[in-house]
Amino acid sequence: MPAVTADTLTLPRLPDLHARETAWRPVVRTISAQRFLEGEGFAVRRPFPGVDLSLADPFVLLDHLGAVEYAPGEAKGTSWHPHRGFETVTYIIDGAFAHQDTTGGGGLIADGATQWMTAGAGIQHIEQPTPELVAKGGLFHGLQLWVNLPRAQKWVPPRYQDIQARDVTLLSSADGGSLVRIIAGSLAGHQGPGRTYTPITYLHATVSPGARLELPWPADFNALVYVLAGRGRVGPQGRPLDEGQLAVLGAGEALSVQAADSQPVAASAGWEILVLGGLPIREPVARYGPFVGHPPGAAPHRRRRADPARLTRRPRLTRGFRLTRRPRPAGAA
Repeated sequence: MPAVTADTLTLPRLPDLHARETAWRPVVRTISAQRFLEGEGFAVRRPFPGVDLSLADPFVLLDHLGAVEYAPGEAKGTSWHPHRGFETVTYIIDGAFAHQDTTGGGGLIADGATQWMTAGAGIQHIEQPTPELVAKGGLFHGLQLWVNLPRAQKWVPPRYQDIQARDVTLLSSADGGSLVRIIAGSLAGHQGPGRTYTPITYLHATVSPGARLELPWPADFNALVYVLAGRGRVGPQGRPLDEGQLAVLGAGEALSVQAADSQPVAASAGWEILVLGGLPIREPVARYGPFVGHPPGAAPHRRRRADPARLTRRPRLTRGFRLTRRPRPAGAA
């Protein structure tokens, strides 16, 4: 799991929180991700929706792709498809995805990079594995998060942010036992590169076996912890949390996690977790496939108005940017 690595002894450190004086967030619920097929048939694990969306607000969906070791010809992506009314955040930990959208945004998302696409008033895009991954196979691991937009910003112009691995803000835990990568938002005065309409904090942490990570957290944000690989415990109760599980935390000013002393091979470097939270929008949500609107009747209405032919023309593929179909098996007609 390369993502972004660094020597934690050389990084800025998070504050050492006082255990007795800190209002720690308790775990109020744990959820196991369900499995679905998306796009051209690739598998995802999805912890939400499937729960009360108010628990995840302002987030609408989280898909965990992999980790999977593709054989030659197995890697799959999506065809051109539209979105409207929210933002998609695609974070690739291992492997690579090629992206292009109708704003002209696009490129290669690989090994710790993130593409942040604001659909807003409407956009089409396509995401495909690279020709090399399709032809040769290999390791692939990533996530896609959907961040809702408030009613007043549903119709903002689409935009694209290309966040390279080198742009991510790196921090160390107070004891040097954890590496924290801030993709968006702020943490203890340190700002991540992603620009957001909805105030959020989105980070990926690697917690060394047996180490404890403490994070100050805005009191008006919600807080979620999702396990990418490995196992550990969350909150003052020490609630166990394994790969593919999500913890929803309650009110407080900080959260704490601790990695198990023993980790599986996939998490040999440490417990890999996604920590995210944001300022709840607290508006009704009506989701209809790739569109996120407001009831009553908002989502179907958006679907009619967001016909792919009306959003904007699909561009010609950028020079040097090649999307590929899966090769036919040997001997196929």
